[in-house]
Amino acid sequence: MKILIQNGHILDPATRRNEICDVLVEDDRIAKVGKEIQAEADRVIDAEGCYVMPGFIDLHVHFRDPGLTYKEDLQSGGKAAARGGVTTVCAMPNTKPVIDSKEKVQDVHKRAEEVSPIHVIQLGSVTVGQLGEELADIKGMAEAGCYAISEDGKSVMNASLYRKGMKIAKENGLAVFAHCEDISMVESGVMNADAKAEALGLRGITNSVEDVIVARDILIAKETGTKLHLCHCSTADSVKMVAEAKKEGLLVTAEVCPHHFIMSTDDITEDHGYFKMNPPLRSKADVEALKEGLKNNVMDVIATDHAPHSEEEKDKSMKDAAFGIVGIETSAALTYTALVDTGILTPMQMAEKMSYNPAKILGIDEEKGSVSEGKIADIVIFDPKREYKIDRNTFISKGKNTPFDGYPVKGDVKYTLVDGEVVYENTFY
Repeated sequence: MKILIQNGHILDPATRRNEICDVLVEDDRIAKVGKEIQAEADRVIDAEGCYVMPGFIDLHVHFRDPGLTYKEDLQSGGKAAARGGVTTVCAMPNTKPVIDSKEKVQDVHKRAEEVSPIHVIQLGSVTVGQLGEELADIKGMAEAGCYAISEDGKSVMNASLYRKGMKIAKENGLAVFAHCEDISMVESGVMNADAKAEALGLRGITNSVEDVIVARDILIAKETGTKLHLCHCSTADSVKMVAEAKKEGLLVTAEVCPHHFIMSTDDITEDHGYFKMNPPLRSKADVEALKEGLKNNVMDVIATDHAPHSEEEKDKSMKDAAFGIVGIETSAALTYTALVDTGILTPMQMAEKMSYNPAKILGIDEEKGSVSEGKIADIVIFDPKREYKIDRNTFISKGKNTPFDGYPVKGDVKYTLVDGEVVYENTFY
């Protein structure tokens, strides 16, 4: 199968190519990138006016499979990802049962290959059952291709046990993806601790709940030499600590989610579960610090923390609702609208933070994260001109839980290619 993508504006962070070119795809690989390619092709795609970028790699999703598939499953999550231009995801292990063994990682990978249009990397948990009492089979999960371990949804509060887990992760070439939350400090909080929480009569979550674990995890990573990736950072002090860690040359990277770099607690219009996420929406000062961190490349990655729930679990007061927001179908448009169209990030930085940097963190950048010859043909064709409003009723994901319903955006995924095959084509055109 040959596909010729013509007249697109190539954004390739790996080679720094930033120009209008053609791309020839043969089978699952990029065969040629250049001006006015003359070649016979089974399909020609006109990408004029669009960015052609390496397929997005979302380091942080919850596909809820196995055990919680009424919220999402490998097929629905994969299709939703393809719509969002995401060609590879890291699925968090807080499923039912928890992914804590070699066999469980292998099971998800096998089933994903059968039903998902995109690549699914199943991460393994740090501890058995995510109970924080004994380490999971980290070596076995590494052999199954999990690439990283994470206790996402909570932190490993036993620092000694966590340090042992970090050492084993390093020995097996794995990164550690950290959810930073001191559970002893949450105190039943459901949103940011501020005047808005008081006005709504809700318990607050302070910035220190995140910050103390960010500091702890960086120090343990420093001691062990482990590659540490900080998930869904939401505070100004997290940005400061990541910057300091990088100055020291530590193997520390960090991600920010669109909801955290766009919305603040001031945008919470009512006590509704759609505004409940973990970490919570923070202050305007935190939002500005996150944007500055992304702009200055302190924060490496834009991920979604795609966390689908049923309507029954979210359509209620924040006091009783589940934590979480969906985002895999909207992240590209929100990023372009809030950061690129406003001049905070360049289009190339968007490609870096949504594809190339995630590939490097996972250690798969020899094959992915680049629109260059010889790489796997995971490609997104993104139209920066299309303007519309987000409509949760059109989501492919089973989850519709988003506070961005009706939010005006600019930019849309036109095509998504995985392994050289078109797995999503936008029907709005």
